[in-house]
Amino acid sequence: MDADLHVVLVAPEIPPNAGNVARTCAALGAVLHLIRPLGFFMTDRHLRRAGMDYWRQVRYHVHDDWEAFRRLMPAERCLFFTPDADRRYDQVDYRRGVGLVFGSESSGLPPAVLAEAPPERRVRIPMRPGIRSLNLATSVGIAAYEAARRLGFPGLA
Repeated sequence: MDADLHVVLVAPEIPPNAGNVARTCAALGAVLHLIRPLGFFMTDRHLRRAGMDYWRQVRYHVHDDWEAFRRLMPAERCLFFTPDADRRYDQVDYRRGVGLVFGSESSGLPPAVLAEAPPERRVRIPMRPGIRSLNLATSVGIAAYEAARRLGFPGLA
């Protein structure tokens, strides 16, 4: 899995969110990992429309489940985004090959995935009290560009 950055969506539900994440991955040269179950088919017109014509430029993989993905990338290489984390996303080291792991729009990361996430690898995006979450595509954009910035924007103009 040779890439500077990996974006991992665990059980994404909303096609336009996944399509927008794909566009972000295309812009950054990040690899997109979609982990089943998916709330859409890869042929969904809303998914394709949100990704526009960038799908040809996205390296993506669809994994049958979390375990299938984990066989390729250990938890120690991942950052797990959850609002319950103590550390902010700007307080961690980003190393080449990092996986940014996000959960579904309605329920976040599944308990089984969080159980594998070492506490120091759990991160959050700060928000005002009472705000439950940001849009998935927005969260990915914030985190992915921070990771790319820390890595020196590899391969980007």
